[in-house]
Amino acid sequence: MTIAPYPLQWPHAVARTPPARRIKSPFRTGFEQAVKNVADSLRLFQKEAGVKIEHVILSTNVDLLNKSPADPGAVAWFQMDGQWVAFGVDRFLMVEANIQAIHHIIEARRVELRYGGLSIVRQTFRSFIALPAPRGIHWTEILHVPANATPEQIERAFRHEAKTAHPDAGGSDQMMAELNAARAQALKDRS
Repeated sequence: MTIAPYPLQWPHAVARTPPARRIKSPFRTGFEQAVKNVADSLRLFQKEAGVKIEHVILSTNVDLLNKSPADPGAVAWFQMDGQWVAFGVDRFLMVEANIQAIHHIIEARRVELRYGGLSIVRQTFRSFIALPAPRGIHWTEILHVPANATPEQIERAFRHEAKTAHPDAGGSDQMMAELNAARAQALKDRS
């Protein structure tokens, strides 16, 4: 699986907070400090739990020219014991607040580790096991339809592609996630 730091790659199964429901942050942490806090928390968690954490990626819509993007979501992706995990937060109005919230979520796992042990933490982590965000391939390429396809053509193409993308038909969860995302985006673009 390939995860990019930019643009934001949101985990497939995690619901997004509607923009109108985002709230002001209780945190007073800047972007760089919030990123450092997440890195420090992951490092400490790895040391205390005795587990291997690797391929850590912080994915946001922040780039050199835009430190306050319209979508302030942030996702910390990493592998723990070879399994991808994603902590995605978009509850707050500012990217740095969402990153700081991820730091606090990891800190909560450290508390679980201290008082409940690694087995409790592993149970909690099951809810954060992540399917990858769909790759940045345009829906026309995934569905094999032209950009001016009708909703009926999109649905027909979806059903055709699902025959091979579905895990029960030799495909995978990731292939099906990409196909579902392509259909949703296609129907949205064509409406």
